[in-house]
Amino acid sequence: MIIQNNQELEILKTGGKKLRSVLNQLAAAVRPGVTTWEIDQLAEKLILAVGGTPSFKNYGTPKFPGTICASVNSEVVHGIPGNLVLAAGDIFTIDIGMWYQGLCTDTAVTVPVGKVSSEVKKLLKVTEESLNRGLKQVVVGKRIGDIGWAVQSYVESQGFSIVRQLTGHGVGKAVHEDPPVPNFGRPGTGPIINQNEVLALEPIVSAGDWRIKTKDDRWTIVTQDGSLSAHFEHTVIATAQGPLIIT
Repeated sequence: MIIQNNQELEILKTGGKKLRSVLNQLAAAVRPGVTTWEIDQLAEKLILAVGGTPSFKNYGTPKFPGTICASVNSEVVHGIPGNLVLAAGDIFTIDIGMWYQGLCTDTAVTVPVGKVSSEVKKLLKVTEESLNRGLKQVVVGKRIGDIGWAVQSYVESQGFSIVRQLTGHGVGKAVHEDPPVPNFGRPGTGPIINQNEVLALEPIVSAGDWRIKTKDDRWTIVTQDGSLSAHFEHTVIATAQGPLIIT
């Protein structure tokens, strides 16, 4: 969406801040022995407590059953919360969206479960840094390809690969809006970034090959080669003063 007035801006900023607080609490609750369903139930409780509504629950076809997308290890995105028990050494991606006063924001983090290897730590660090580099390109008059290039060039320089079939997106009036925001591309290409445009940037990085497949549940997407995958996301607004990260 493109923000039309100060009221929409304030709703998004407040909703984004509340959603980030929820995500921080969820990340702090991740530890060995907890199920992904327990984290999901906590997420719904916390969202309702801040005056929001889960934007992922009952979304799409088939209807997504969870409040969060709960993806573990080689699960790239859209993992369904369930009775899977998190174990030390796992990585757990929490992707969460929330409606707040008619507008929605979206954010994600990949959390280490207990102690993880140095290679896993590097995967998480690189993925988060690639998001930071992409966010710096959310400048009025720049192009969507500038974001993708900033993410892709850094990730590949660190020996990892960018999942190409999944992209960031516009957000605000709907869970997913145009334009798609790929995590790869060429500088100076793609749609122009407009003033007050709201985007969700979400680099999804594989420790191995970038190719993916969808499981029989029609939601969970995994790496084809079984390699680990990390995912970080923020909702950001392209303002006249530069990128405003609201989650």
